[in-house]
Amino acid sequence: MNRWSLRSRLFVLIILPLIAVACLAGAARYVMAEKISQRLYDNTLLVVALTISRDVILSEGDMLTEQLLDSLTNALGDPVYYRIEGPDGRFVTGYSDAPANPASGETDPGIPFFYDSVSLGEQVRAVTLREFISAPQFGGWVTVDVWQTVKQRDALSMELLIQSIILMTVVISSAGLLVWFGINRGLRPLLKLREAISARSQDDLGPIRRAVPKEVRSLVGAMNSLFARLSEAFALRDAFISDAAHQLRNPIAAIQAQAEAATTAPTEPELRSRVTELAETARRTGRMTQQLLSMEKARGREGPEKWRSIELREPLEDIARRFAEREMRNGVSVSFVTTGPSQPVLVDTVMLTEAIENLLDNARRYGCPDGGEVELSLAFNEDHVAIRVTDSGPGIPEDVQDRVFDRFFRLSNDTSGGCGLGLSIVRTVAEMHGGSATVLDSAHGMAVEILIPLAADIAVYGPAAAARRA
Repeated sequence: MNRWSLRSRLFVLIILPLIAVACLAGAARYVMAEKISQRLYDNTLLVVALTISRDVILSEGDMLTEQLLDSLTNALGDPVYYRIEGPDGRFVTGYSDAPANPASGETDPGIPFFYDSVSLGEQVRAVTLREFISAPQFGGWVTVDVWQTVKQRDALSMELLIQSIILMTVVISSAGLLVWFGINRGLRPLLKLREAISARSQDDLGPIRRAVPKEVRSLVGAMNSLFARLSEAFALRDAFISDAAHQLRNPIAAIQAQAEAATTAPTEPELRSRVTELAETARRTGRMTQQLLSMEKARGREGPEKWRSIELREPLEDIARRFAEREMRNGVSVSFVTTGPSQPVLVDTVMLTEAIENLLDNARRYGCPDGGEVELSLAFNEDHVAIRVTDSGPGIPEDVQDRVFDRFFRLSNDTSGGCGLGLSIVRTVAEMHGGSATVLDSAHGMAVEILIPLAADIAVYGPAAAARRA
């Protein structure tokens, strides 16, 4: 049914219950009509029984005339048979082979007893009536049995059934036509909406402004919201491509120029010098490319489906240890400090690790280029966790402390060769988790702090609300 059109699905869902109701109504009508016809036939059969008993009494036990039997048969449609017994079961007149009576001997006086039986191999309907006759030739209780075949009754029941089927077929067919017309009429606004959307170009992501039924306004609203998000995503993609092209153009050109210069070096020392510069330029270009991709990956991983509830102490301690081993030969002293009882935090481990490694790299590059101290601290508070990286460098002027989180922003006196993406990645990752990233005043250098709401807050309130609580 998933492959059916909405029109066909609505038609089937409406018609099938109508057919079921019509079948039940037809069956109920047939049963009721059959009961009514049986009651009418039974009443007629009782009248016949009374007529026969009175006629036999008046004729003093003689058989009914052929004219009367023919009249009764013509009136009832089926042959009529009878049997009359006097007191003590004495046969008086009629047919000797009466159908078997299931209540023989138990018939209440004066009350007719109707039953179905078999006579001469045919189904019959019979009535037994006991009456007290005071005539001299009878003188006591007389039992009258009258029966007839049920062919005419069955024919009437079949006719009623056929009439019910024809009537319900006509009703269902008429209802089906009306429902199909109504569905087509009701779906016309949706068909026009589909035609309008199909006529759009692939670059048209503007909102749908057509008048639609209120039942689909939420759907159109969701589509407009999707179009808005797609427009924003495409704008971010175009901006990323433009930024990447702009930022990578000069380094790639420098690599090409330095490689060409290396091929024309007049001496081996000059060749080594030029190759060293080429390697450094390639390293910086690789770092820039990695950070550009990390920035884009952070945008693409928004949403808690990739998050895990973890204890941050162990992975951060491992990051600090690896950083210390790598920077020990450069004279950088690394420490790791934790405060507060450890609590689980719902995070994207991959992107949070990327953000912390960018903070440590910035601390080494800008705060400790010639050696110094770097501290990675983890503090658990009541509703959030704070991750802070502090270095012993010169720090950042207060008037640009917020601008350092912008993409490609670099201080005027920066000679490190960085591309200005590290702190932008840090803030993107923090906001992705419903938190924030800020530069803090430090008496001995620079400190950058990431605040992330605890797992319970995010699970209950969501990232945005959890960030406001933090």
